[in-house]
Formats: sequence, C-alpha cells, structure tokens
Amino acid sequence: MKKFLFDLFPLILFFLAFKFYDIYTATAVAMAASVGQIIWIKLRGKAIEATHWINLTIIIVFGGATLLLHNDAFIKWKPTVLYWLFAAILLGGRWIFKRNLLQKVMGAQIVLEESIWNKLNAAWAGFFVLSGALNLYVAFSGHFTEAQWVNFKVFGLMALMILFVIAQSVWLGRHVKEDHSSLPGKKENP
Repeated sequence: MKKFLFDLFPLILFFLAFKFYDIYTATAVAMAASVGQIIWIKLRGKAIEATHWINLTIIIVFGGATLLLHNDAFIKWKPTVLYWLFAAILLGGRWIFKRNLLQKVMGAQIVLEESIWNKLNAAWAGFFVLSGALNLYVAFSGHFTEAQWVNFKVFGLMALMILFVIAQSVWLGRHVKEDHSSLPGKKENP
C-alpha cells in the first residue's frame, strides 16, 4: 500500500495544485514531484523501476511543453501517451521480441500456461489502448470541462484500473496452475 501511495504522489499533488491554483501550476508541481520521486528512490539506495523513468520522461516532455508553450493540450495528452507506450511495450515485446513481459515480471508469483500469459498480455495492452483513447475523448471532445478532465484523470482512470485489476484477478483465479510439489509434505507423482 505504501508503494502504491508513493507511486501516486505526483498525481495527488497535481490534483491538489489544480484545485487551489490552475493547470499550469499543477503541471509544474507534478513535474517537480516526479523528479523528487527519483531523487528519493536514489537517496534510499533502491533501484529505480523502468516505469518511474518512463513516467518521468513523459511528464518532463509533455509538462515542459505545456509550460513553455502555455498550452494545456500537451499535459492532457500525457496519460494517453503513457498508456499507449505501455501497450506498445507489451505488444512489441510479444510480437517483435517473442517475449511476454508480463510473464517476465509476474512469472515468479503465479504459474500460468503460455496461452493464458499471452491472453493476459493482450488484455493489458487492450486496456491501455482503450484507456488512452478514453482520456483523449474526455480531454478533447468538448463535452467536458478542464476540471472534469482533471477529475477523470485522477479518479476515473484510477477507478478503471482498479476495476480491471479486480476483473483480471477473478479471471486469473480460474487459470492459475496449482503446483503442490513445492509444498512441505507433498511429493510429486511420477
């Protein structure tokens, strides 16, 4: 839970800065918080995850463009670019490099058949593509205010992610292979 809140730190500060100031202040605060995250991890002597580097790069590029050009369209694109990049990494890893990155990351925790890993990888990629598209709709369709987009970015996308994780957990629960050979007192049948 502590790691989850730590990862949300820039987003929470973005939301608070937006509520008290404006989109440009919120963008600057999120940029500073993301840099602060990297510094904090480094000072604690921990490894910086690839997702932190990716997020930092995207917030610096899109946040920097927002502030430099005084155009909030760039920061509104940021969640979409981040999600689509994650989808491209998952799909590219599978299709180009013939590696399932989810299996690489989660394979030590759960045992699944190869076909289930591939479906899981495709489901996450699809989720990221759809979430990115939904962000663009809320940000640029003209049906929502900037404040509604910020609320969607902070709460809507997070709620979608939580619901998707729950759905994935239920689905995975039916597909996890039981491996009792490593349990004490259990012997593998020949």
